Amino acid sequence: MEKLTQFEGLILSRKQRDTATGIELSLWIKSEMGACQVVLTGLRAVFLIKQEDLTRALALWANKSLSAAEVRPLALSNFSQQNVVAIYSLSTAHSRLLQQPLSDHALAIYEADIKVSDRYLMERFIYGSVKVSGDIYKQGEHWGCQNPKLSAGKNSGQLRTVSLDIECSPEQALYSVGLSVEDASENCVIMIGEAQPCETLNIIWVADELSLLIALQNWFRAYDPDVIIGWAVVNFDMRLLAERAKLHHFKLCLGRDNSPLHWFSHQESDDQGTLMLNGRVVLDGIEQLRNSSWHFESFSLEFVSQALFSEGKLITEENSVFVDKGLEIKHQYENTPIKLAAYNLQDCLLVDKIFAHAHLVEYAIQRAELTGLALDRRGASVAAFTNLYLPLLHRSGYIAPNIGDIEAQHSPGGFVMDSKPGLYDWVLVLDFKSLYPSIIRTFKIDPLGMIEGLKAPEEETIAGFRGARFSREKHHLPKILDRLTAAREQAKKVNNKPFSHAIKIIMNSMYGVLGSAGCRFHDTRLASSITLRGHQIMIETGAFIEGLGFDVIYGDTDSTFVWLKGCDSLTTADEKGKMLAQAINDHWQQKIADEFDLPSLLEIEYETCFSRFFMPTLRGSDSGSKKRYAGLKTTEQGSEIIFKGLESVRSDWTELAREFQETLFEKVFSQQSVTEFMLDTVSKLKAGQLDAQLIYHKRLRRPLDAYVKNVPPQVRAARLADAQNRKLGRPLRYQRRGRIAYFMTHNGPEPVEYRDSSIDYQHYIDKQLKPIADAILPFLAVDTDFETLVSEQMPLF
Repeated sequence: MEKLTQFEGLILSRKQRDTATGIELSLWIKSEMGACQVVLTGLRAVFLIKQEDLTRALALWANKSLSAAEVRPLALSNFSQQNVVAIYSLSTAHSRLLQQPLSDHALAIYEADIKVSDRYLMERFIYGSVKVSGDIYKQGEHWGCQNPKLSAGKNSGQLRTVSLDIECSPEQALYSVGLSVEDASENCVIMIGEAQPCETLNIIWVADELSLLIALQNWFRAYDPDVIIGWAVVNFDMRLLAERAKLHHFKLCLGRDNSPLHWFSHQESDDQGTLMLNGRVVLDGIEQLRNSSWHFESFSLEFVSQALFSEGKLITEENSVFVDKGLEIKHQYENTPIKLAAYNLQDCLLVDKIFAHAHLVEYAIQRAELTGLALDRRGASVAAFTNLYLPLLHRSGYIAPNIGDIEAQHSPGGFVMDSKPGLYDWVLVLDFKSLYPSIIRTFKIDPLGMIEGLKAPEEETIAGFRGARFSREKHHLPKILDRLTAAREQAKKVNNKPFSHAIKIIMNSMYGVLGSAGCRFHDTRLASSITLRGHQIMIETGAFIEGLGFDVIYGDTDSTFVWLKGCDSLTTADEKGKMLAQAINDHWQQKIADEFDLPSLLEIEYETCFSRFFMPTLRGSDSGSKKRYAGLKTTEQGSEIIFKGLESVRSDWTELAREFQETLFEKVFSQQSVTEFMLDTVSKLKAGQLDAQLIYHKRLRRPLDAYVKNVPPQVRAARLADAQNRKLGRPLRYQRRGRIAYFMTHNGPEPVEYRDSSIDYQHYIDKQLKPIADAILPFLAVDTDFETLVSEQMPLF
């Protein structure tokens, strides 16, 4: 029997379960040697209580005939300096039984919500990858070991990925499963039906749905993927596979240990749930894009693939002969199944392409390596903070507070300056690099640091805001951020974009969790010491720049916009931008050294040069707007127009508005006349030449029947659409959320597919074109507003 004494790789899955002899933790790990299952037995659940509450707790348990497996005093205290004891149980179920009478009598319980698997790994500083030391044996295709020694390790294996997509009937009976892998020659579609010749696709024909499930199970055993990717793959594809297997009383064993696929629905929604698949990772493209901060108007596969590659699905609402795409799929399955197989596989390939383009698998790995979060964990910035911070806190003699121990209070947001509206030549943008992380690192802002700082003499501490004071020596968060900053700089040097991006998001989330009432370390003194210090830095930076003779026209969180009055070239602008950045950095180095006796880790960079820049007013006011501007960004390589917060970047405006604004600013920034363009647009609109650009696309955030008092246009359109669908015997599309396309007509909003009334062109003139035009016209040599311009130039009949 093959044997190893050491195994090192990436944790793919983790699972804990209660047994008669303690809690069992099963880890599946992938390395260059293959996959290995590590089983740890005899683990215990633990929670903490105050030592002063122990006598009462023992009495309460005795009344319930309960007892702990072990009660151990610890050299730890809570943030109120009260000593604690650990209460151990052989199962999570028994631990909950012990906690219940304590909760009933309002005794404080600490750290009970931390899973045994998470605690085991984080306390050993195991993040993402692990080193296994012990007797490791080959067990069939995989390796296995029991109760080895675990320590932090390195990821050394290449993950094997499959993109999976299913097609089904409107009633959700399976038609086919598409599977695409790294070697395109191994791509296949498992499809129900009579075998048909096909030279372009590898189709595995099966007789019925149960045969399809069996064939899929056999494929998984043969190919043995580490990662399954897809689009809504957890809550649609995997859910449906689990449901269809259950219908046939079939255990669909897709786990690496031949365990069955399990999908558990959440109570609040039947189609949202949790997946259990031992030894494999399932990554949903939508969730992964959101985790890594990608933004799209819609996260449908069609929209994202078109936005990234100008390539899409083979069946869309536009090219289908049926109003409902599901009916088109059914029609193709019954009449041209090979065509449906091509559509099925194309969806797999699109998902593959998106994952590769956005480095989503690499991002998930790097995020796990940095934070200890499971590869498929969604969001979870609070959990990431806890993973990183809690083991260090314990080693400093403290336990974590509970959520709610500190009353949640509002903390100020980022600094936003009242802008100076206008149309400018040559505006620079100076950005503080990772401002909030730099403030935390510079001023030692930290949960432990504040507890220790408030105990120390005031003159020995660093002053924060709202009564906070921080220790100069005892802290962890600044050091965590120091390590992340150094790692990010190294990632940039070697052009490791997924790693750099993962670090950036994690670093920026550190402030967010301290300001979140859902974080156990939330305290307004911590969050305010970050944001109010940011306000101070931004205000003083603006005053410093103006003291050098420049005009600051806007500031937002970490960015300062500087007007270079009289500038005449990009070369001059670049020189002044670099000079300003150096002067500001020197200023803060000196000031922080003088006032706090600390080195400054603040760093401002000359980021952007706009050769033309527009800052609008608030609608109906002379005051400057915030977070809304347009500028002609200019570099030695060329120029591009950047829109921030304006209509062209908002998903709730029509294509007409976006194109009108983009063309309008192209003309304004190139100093061309705009009146002829505006009149020509209105003329074409009224003539019906722009109808295709008048469609509103809006998402329904709630079920249709949840809108009672306030019924917005998109809901009215959706209700009309589904009323017509019901009348025609077609599936209802909008009852439980969705995305509706509609026109504004003389009879109100009407869905695109069922529009009966004429389009209300005046609505689009007043609500889409006029606000855009009136924002810029006051700053041009045009002595009129849009309404007057149009009414004077356009004939009434």
